[in-house]
Amino acid sequence: MNHPASPNLLEHPLAQSAFNIAAVSPGCAVARLCHALDASFDGCAGAPDPSHRASFAKDVRAALAEAAADPLLLTGGQREGAATCYRRHLLAADPLGRYAIAALVWMPGQASPIHAHHTWCGYAMIDGTLTETVYDWNAAADAATPVREQSREPGAVSFTRAGRAGIHRLGNVSDTSAISLHIYGVPGEQITTHVNDIVRVARSAPAVIG
Repeated sequence: MNHPASPNLLEHPLAQSAFNIAAVSPGCAVARLCHALDASFDGCAGAPDPSHRASFAKDVRAALAEAAADPLLLTGGQREGAATCYRRHLLAADPLGRYAIAALVWMPGQASPIHAHHTWCGYAMIDGTLTETVYDWNAAADAATPVREQSREPGAVSFTRAGRAGIHRLGNVSDTSAISLHIYGVPGEQITTHVNDIVRVARSAPAVIG
């Protein structure tokens, strides 16, 4: 499957829908997601990096899947995209700075840059379909090589740790908008600056296998 000829790789300024957990209604889906994440961190108390524990990754994926399936997760405003590039809506930020939760709205033709991650993170699809291109990192060439493309539809969930083992690119090649739910292991004010690790792609990269 081909990506749009000129996908918009710019990132929209953050739309702040909620600044911290205290601003979230206690019984709402976002609050339940926060409580699930807090419980997972509590279960990893003392671990230098909880993301390296299999139980933590499992908990994050389960919490994402449950939240993404809730039709009341997002308000109408949090489903709004932008004409110029994909848009992030900050839904909640942990007061301790351990994580931030955001909804990303992708209009047709919009895509992320090809990137690894400076932090652990996870995402789940809410609406629509995204195409994810997965890459391998070639340290000798200091470049990424595409491996495969996969369709990400509602119910799809992903988790990755910091580093270059999870290089990918998300893009909306459909003719309708798509929405994804993301958790990043950074304070809320850092999700536009401390998450994506933009990487170079090998010039002679082979065609990807769908």
